[in-house]
Amino acid sequence: MKSWIIENDGARFVVDNGIMRIENDLRSGTTAYRWTDGSAVLDTHGETLVDERMWRTTHGSSHALLPDSVLADGAAAGGGTLAWTIEHRVADADSPVLRQRFVLTEGRPYALTELSASRETAWSTREISPLCALRNDGSVLSFGEEAEARAVDKELRVLFVPFDNDKWVRYAAHPIPCDVESYEVTSVYHPASRQGFVFGSVSHDTWKTGIQAAGTFDGELARLRIYGGAAGLHTRDTLRHGAVSGREIRSPLVFVGKYDDYREGLEAYGRANAEIAPALPWEGGVPFGWNSWSAVMDKLDADVYMRVSDFIGETLQGGGALREDDAVFVNFDAFWNHLTEAELEACVARVRANGQQPGIYATPFAYWGRDPEKPVEGFEGVVYRELLLKDEAGALLPTLDGAYAMDPTHPIVVESIRRQLARFVSAGFSYVKLDFLTHGAMEGKHALPEIETGIQAYNYGMSVVRDALDPARIGRPFFINLSIAPLFPHGYAHSRRISCDAFGLIGDTEYMLNALTSAWWVNDTLYRFNDPDHTVLYKSHNQRATSEDEGRSRLHASLIAGTSLLLGDDYRVPEAAARAREWLASGEAVALARKGLTFLPVDGAAGGGAADAFALRTDEGLWLACFNYDGEHAAKRTVRWDRLSLTRAEVSRALSLYGKEAPDVRLGDDAIELELGAAASAVFLLATNPASFT
Repeated sequence: MKSWIIENDGARFVVDNGIMRIENDLRSGTTAYRWTDGSAVLDTHGETLVDERMWRTTHGSSHALLPDSVLADGAAAGGGTLAWTIEHRVADADSPVLRQRFVLTEGRPYALTELSASRETAWSTREISPLCALRNDGSVLSFGEEAEARAVDKELRVLFVPFDNDKWVRYAAHPIPCDVESYEVTSVYHPASRQGFVFGSVSHDTWKTGIQAAGTFDGELARLRIYGGAAGLHTRDTLRHGAVSGREIRSPLVFVGKYDDYREGLEAYGRANAEIAPALPWEGGVPFGWNSWSAVMDKLDADVYMRVSDFIGETLQGGGALREDDAVFVNFDAFWNHLTEAELEACVARVRANGQQPGIYATPFAYWGRDPEKPVEGFEGVVYRELLLKDEAGALLPTLDGAYAMDPTHPIVVESIRRQLARFVSAGFSYVKLDFLTHGAMEGKHALPEIETGIQAYNYGMSVVRDALDPARIGRPFFINLSIAPLFPHGYAHSRRISCDAFGLIGDTEYMLNALTSAWWVNDTLYRFNDPDHTVLYKSHNQRATSEDEGRSRLHASLIAGTSLLLGDDYRVPEAAARAREWLASGEAVALARKGLTFLPVDGAAGGGAADAFALRTDEGLWLACFNYDGEHAAKRTVRWDRLSLTRAEVSRALSLYGKEAPDVRLGDDAIELELGAAASAVFLLATNPASFT
């Protein structure tokens, strides 16, 4: 920690790690975050709501460094770390004592901060913010004089990250002027230079974190507020955020970073979360196989399940595309309960005989019945109303997606989850898709009095799931996949679906890639794998058949997502089987998916669209994936070399996904150009060594 600078002149306390500095103003109660390139977050304060009155650190009559709070840890993760606390006191006896905690780590361009609020007796609040900056004139952010003088950087975008992936919600990048509330994380960035700030919560035990960002004029962010207590339409709540109580109440721990490339910042944010709560470990390789939902939906039966298993065994495993050490799952989705016990046993036996593993489906926090007075199966004298989440007056919450929310803390709900998962394990299943999990994070009155918020309840319920399927408990690995679920908290599953349902049409491909455009960084940080949903090569049960270009684009989108590659066709249909043989059996596409690496967007998209070019650097060179989302017209794609991580001089040739020369790809001096037909895409390698492609 030799490069650190620490200053304390009584008016300011300053800590500088050589990359960024935090300046605590001990006269005003504000804090500034500054970076060596001149970037800054200015005039920030902390605040909390007490009995409908907002108390701010700037209200204090005294602002002081607590000497005993200064902690240096030279052995901390990432290098030396310094933490300290600034205390703000107001003469008013009713006011809370506010304490801001700051953490800087050597070599890292981000800080962590949180706010605690204390009173002599227990109290409660529904809202607390560790970082708030409010202006009417000018911007609370500065990119430095040099950056702000660049003509290309006049546009400034605010990233909207949804709380969950329900109801076909989209990520979006809103150019300022705008007024945005993102959830858990955002980036404010210049799309041309990619310079950007990243703000987000890295603790997810109590609060739903909202990030409010607004500006009136181009390039200026006038308002920034990161707070615990978000609740509303996007969190699926009809009640206010739960009131957190105690003598001392802490805000979310918040990440404040600035990067030359906002994409690096989002990846660093993901890693910061993983340091606090690691992804659930998985050693079994990329998940391959099949899921029943898009193929047959509610027409699921034993015949399609076993015949698909046979097809995968013969075509992909027998042909060598899938290896013996690959994790191959054949998964029931909803409506598996229409099969008899004998049929389920036969299906599991067939799958295992084919060298695969069977998977199944559950919705542990959702009640799909219409009658709350219906008796609960297996629990005599109990009706569902007792298990359902309610408001403070005892009224049931409105349904979400047609289902009532179960209370994850109710002992009978907990026991029913344990029984169901134990049944899955006993029956020989090795994979479970958990769906409609946002129900478990909704605000309401919970059975356990110590559970005060929806996020606390969700953590409680998901820990039951994780512990019930712990390999140390059941004696073997068991893959946990989340479908519709909050992005945070994480650490309870091996994969999470990156978007809502994505089927086979080009619009589905674009929708899923909208999520990848802004959430590629989730892969191997929060979850081991991003899940691009079932990969439909020919036809989803609820849609028309796709063109070949549409089908290839859906496959390409899944290959670049991180990824799990679960197919989604009914392979009793000849055309579906033919496409799988032609596109997958030779093994090249499977080999790319097997890397388990996510491509990242070359450039983001304004508004709620998807990027049309994604890239992945490997030892072979640079993989590029380009898409045309127009289902009726061809399009030209141009990717400039200065937007990529290698130069024209480093590239010897372009090779297609299948290892042949890519004749439609032109490697110009300034850019890569290619023509794509309607709904078409291309995945190709810019090879740096012609002999390296295998």
